[in-house]
Amino acid sequence: MDLNTVCRGDGMLFVRDGVGIAGRGIASVIAEKDLDDMLSAITAHAHSEPLTQPGAGPVVFGLVPFLPHEQTTFFLPRFTVAKHPNGTTTATLIGPTQDDLSDHAFEQALRETTEAITPHVSTNTFRVGSRIPVEKYLAAVTAARDAVRAGHLQKAVIARDIEVIAERPLDVHDILLRLRSSFGSSYRYFIGDMIGASPELLVSVVGRTVRSHPLAGTSPRTGDPSTDARLALELIASTKNQIEHRIVIDMVHDTLLPFCSFLDWEPEPSVVSVANVQHLGTLVEGALTEPAASVMTLVRALCPTPALGGFPTDTAIDFISRTEGFERGYYGGAVGWLDSLGNGTFAVTIRCAQLSTDRTTARLFAGGGIVADSEPLAELAETQAKFQAMLSAIIRP
Repeated sequence: MDLNTVCRGDGMLFVRDGVGIAGRGIASVIAEKDLDDMLSAITAHAHSEPLTQPGAGPVVFGLVPFLPHEQTTFFLPRFTVAKHPNGTTTATLIGPTQDDLSDHAFEQALRETTEAITPHVSTNTFRVGSRIPVEKYLAAVTAARDAVRAGHLQKAVIARDIEVIAERPLDVHDILLRLRSSFGSSYRYFIGDMIGASPELLVSVVGRTVRSHPLAGTSPRTGDPSTDARLALELIASTKNQIEHRIVIDMVHDTLLPFCSFLDWEPEPSVVSVANVQHLGTLVEGALTEPAASVMTLVRALCPTPALGGFPTDTAIDFISRTEGFERGYYGGAVGWLDSLGNGTFAVTIRCAQLSTDRTTARLFAGGGIVADSEPLAELAETQAKFQAMLSAIIRP
């Protein structure tokens, strides 16, 4: 089972290293306040025995906005295929009546999602440009740095967006395959109008086990092993990047700890490399107290992390809203899935693009954490490196 084939260009996908979930069709779009009742009702009517394997049975895909007061959008697929870490694969069909759940209906849904897609060769023409002037972005970075130096903030993440306009509609399935080729170890997703490949795990829950892998502090990759190794050592030695990273780790630890019977983390950050950049990362792992918190409870507690917002959180978000010059929407929030038992995985919504309804426009986002030693032009270069993840997947001559 290839989850990319299940998703194609009009389904849903959340996958990393071949493990994840893909869905087709929309059985329901669920408001956040109705989520628990909806999942409980489906489980009660669908199973004589409860499902215990995370991701098996009813699963919803979620898009969590950057701003905490905005509501999450959840999509319940009609048909899902889940590939689990133990190598097994499960499929779930959801319908309004028992007649919609016949063996014939299941086999037809399975057949439709496993039929091979014939590759097609096509060309397109693109225009790429900044949605806000670069000068405005540099001014926002300078203002954030000055606010940190004055003691108003410890860190603020300043981002910018660019736009890719295509002559013909973009092929989502082709973009997902190109992301798999270059970013297979990232969390690749296509949910709603958001597509991307995030290297950063916000939080996952499997039973009582909780994990998070925050990333903060970035340097480019050149493709030359010796140069990249030198840049990685400089990243680890950088006071600016270590400060930026520590702020994020402390917040994630302090937020998760009240939900846990124990919580452990790596004593020193390691370098996490993807195709175009490398980050400082620290794995945090623990055991949830009983009754275990749902993954969505933890997502809401963590989102947005200082890796995408800043610290103190409320002050940083207010500063960003007044200074940045555009609305982030889902960028900087969270993207992932959860099941009826509270298990799930959510990544930070970065290295992403928001697609227009007609698929002819893609809006890309990139940002960086600003602290006292930040230099505006260096921050601009960092966003340019981060943009390459999606640009290389979207633009094909």
